[in-house]
Amino acid sequence: FHSLHHTQFRTNYSLFMPIYDYIYGTMDKTTDTTYNISLKREETSPDVVHLTHLTTPESIYHLRLGFASLASKPQSSEWYLYLMWPFTLWSVLVTWFYGQTFVLERNAFKTLNLQSWVIPRFHVQYLFKWQRETLNKLIEEAILQAELSKVKGDSLNKYGELYLKRYPELKIKIVDGSSLVVAIVLNNIPKEASQVLLCGKPNKISYAIVSALCERGTKVTTMYKDQYDNLQLRLSTKSKKNLVFPGSYTAKIWLVGDQCNEAEQKKAPKGSLFIPISQFPPKKLRKDCFYHSTPAMIAPPSLMNVDSCENWLPRRVMSAWRVAGILHALEGWNVNECGNVMFSVEKIWQASLQHGFRPLKINPLSSILN
Repeated sequence: FHSLHHTQFRTNYSLFMPIYDYIYGTMDKTTDTTYNISLKREETSPDVVHLTHLTTPESIYHLRLGFASLASKPQSSEWYLYLMWPFTLWSVLVTWFYGQTFVLERNAFKTLNLQSWVIPRFHVQYLFKWQRETLNKLIEEAILQAELSKVKGDSLNKYGELYLKRYPELKIKIVDGSSLVVAIVLNNIPKEASQVLLCGKPNKISYAIVSALCERGTKVTTMYKDQYDNLQLRLSTKSKKNLVFPGSYTAKIWLVGDQCNEAEQKKAPKGSLFIPISQFPPKKLRKDCFYHSTPAMIAPPSLMNVDSCENWLPRRVMSAWRVAGILHALEGWNVNECGNVMFSVEKIWQASLQHGFRPLKINPLSSILN
């Protein structure tokens, strides 16, 4: 009906209520035929699927399916959203007990058709053990659906090793994007930086970052003995001397992972730079410090249909986890990146630049290093 409104002369005027066109005889005669043809048309299968989930209860309003004015801006807590708490509460209850993965966004880049699929669960639900079975089932169903759609790659916001072990015959490749996260974080740290502090729960991303920094001669401070011992096992004999414990909070560049508490953040010296190494940004408690975005890159101009913001990132900026899946498909890397496996950091970084993705920078860092 809508397409004929734009292509035919003096027909299908009333887009908001087509029955008026039917009553007054202005409905195009081919409307029904055009509609039936559109139903028979095969839907284009995506080449890459980015599987994600909701963050906070208010994040439903920032989806492209919610308010367009909010979706076009980075996610934030607006006061007027609290007035909609009855609907927010209802949506939380619905997703808590029921929900099915849905397509949030469709994009096109070079020869690839891209889609973002949302698992209707909030971040807090991932923290409850009794919710894990339901969450794993939803993720598993999404992966199997992508497999049936002949998707080349599936970028996950969490590790997908469990599903590879369960379905070893999967043709689809699962990419957690950890190598690109490491590459972006390393390039966000100034080359002249002599010392950084690691804060938060350790994982394979933090281990890889620390290893690379120690190899290039940068001192890395950790405040936890168990973290120090685990990192020592992953370092070469030559680079072990650059891992410092017990350390102090004097470093002005902080690598912030999950579970880095507010008390620690308050100990950072004035003018410090907080660089997140996880998917969620730390709370901006310090007005006298700098906060980098979560690992992300600016999308090329040729990447089409990027009309909404990805969570708290600026418009046309994509998370490293999402970009990694696109790069694997573009380059034809027929490998999985999940569990303990990590792709080549240098290789994926160079590929991102070659395909037009650009680093997301903040204000000049000269004051931080002085």
